[in-house]
Amino acid sequence: MDTEILARIQFAFTIAFHYIYPPLSIGLGLILVIMEGMYLKTGNKLYERMTRFWIKIFALIFGIGVATGIIMEFEFGTNWATYSKYVGDIFGSALAAEGIFAFALESGFLGILLFGWNRVSPRVHFLSTIMVFLGSLFSAVWIVVANSWQQTPAGFHIVGAGMSARAEITDFWAMVFNPSSVDRLLHSWIGAFLAGAFMVISVNAYYILKGKHLEIAKPAFKIGLVVATIFSLAQLFTGSKSAEGVAKNQPAKLAAMEGHYDSSAVADMYILGWVNNKTQTTNGIAIPYGLTFLIHHDFKTPVTGLRAFHEDERPRQVNAVFQFYHIMIAIGVALIALTLYSCWQWRKGKLFDKRWLLILLAWSVLLPQLANQCGWFTAEMGRQPWVVYGLLKTSDALSKAVSANQVLFSLILFMLVYATLFVLFIYLLNKKIKHGPVDDSTAETIEEGSKRDNPLLTH
Repeated sequence: MDTEILARIQFAFTIAFHYIYPPLSIGLGLILVIMEGMYLKTGNKLYERMTRFWIKIFALIFGIGVATGIIMEFEFGTNWATYSKYVGDIFGSALAAEGIFAFALESGFLGILLFGWNRVSPRVHFLSTIMVFLGSLFSAVWIVVANSWQQTPAGFHIVGAGMSARAEITDFWAMVFNPSSVDRLLHSWIGAFLAGAFMVISVNAYYILKGKHLEIAKPAFKIGLVVATIFSLAQLFTGSKSAEGVAKNQPAKLAAMEGHYDSSAVADMYILGWVNNKTQTTNGIAIPYGLTFLIHHDFKTPVTGLRAFHEDERPRQVNAVFQFYHIMIAIGVALIALTLYSCWQWRKGKLFDKRWLLILLAWSVLLPQLANQCGWFTAEMGRQPWVVYGLLKTSDALSKAVSANQVLFSLILFMLVYATLFVLFIYLLNKKIKHGPVDDSTAETIEEGSKRDNPLLTH
């Protein structure tokens, strides 16, 4: 492999591994705010125990997320020096804003969140929970803004020429609110809320199947289910809006997402299929004129296809973009169906009676993670061959001094270190889940004292 491919693989591996954790911390942050808010409102100690337990899980996820995220900033300098020089003023300002307005807020209140239960008042502790959650949201804002600027650059001008060229900000807010940032931010936020909600659903489904901690597992499960239902439906609308933005701002990416080659023709929308880039054909099950209707809201307006672009200005791995995109959509539809069916069973009073459903929900924690990963792979692979859309190609963004052997060696080391971190994470997570949200000695007392005033314990 050449240096470019290895560098891309290394960055894809590190960012994909890192992206397991931030969505979970954002989603669990929302759940913690809800749980602790219910504790303050009702005074029910069950919600306090519930919150304390999930704070421990949150702390573990937050720590691993920070450790795995730092390495990517070094990769910008080692493997992508030309890119860093070109976008440093813009990307650097977004990262600086994240550090000042987001990470400082999140980490500043994290100590109170973790250790302040018996040291500050309940309202102050609740405030710290809200601040940590808001910090995680703001962190996502600046990361998505930086990435969205690469997708749809705005609010800048180019200084210099050739290898000395670099982008400088001319309008900070135009850079922040570039054409794709808001749609992509909402889409990413909701994906994170779903990741956190389904983790809560999964763990508590496991407890219910095992008959453990039922006094806490059932209400926590229902909190997770309400959040998951609301945001799985919301994701349907943000996804559609995001696709419309891609059609307007990055037509080559949209064409790759749907395997559409005709330079200007009405387009079907595939449910599933396979793209042959050599023959430039797509075969599968499709909704006739579906893509045309989704983008233009009629059945006659043509959609720009891949043949409208020069070969070196369109994605090379069209089938990969197509498959990642459709896997993401399939998972989104599955989450909607799963949550709505579970809510229907809840209304019928049979939510916890169907063992097969609880088993399915226990494994459902994997689905939002897969959807989030597929969404990012779609966005990044679909942008190729550009690292900054229409301005800087990926092949031109590499460091000139780094060799393929150096990148390969560091990639192997990263894989070993990250594999160790993942094993450690799973071990500690499993240990905390097995221990459960309450001590065995207090479980019966809590259950007896809380059944009377906790409506979520009933079917």
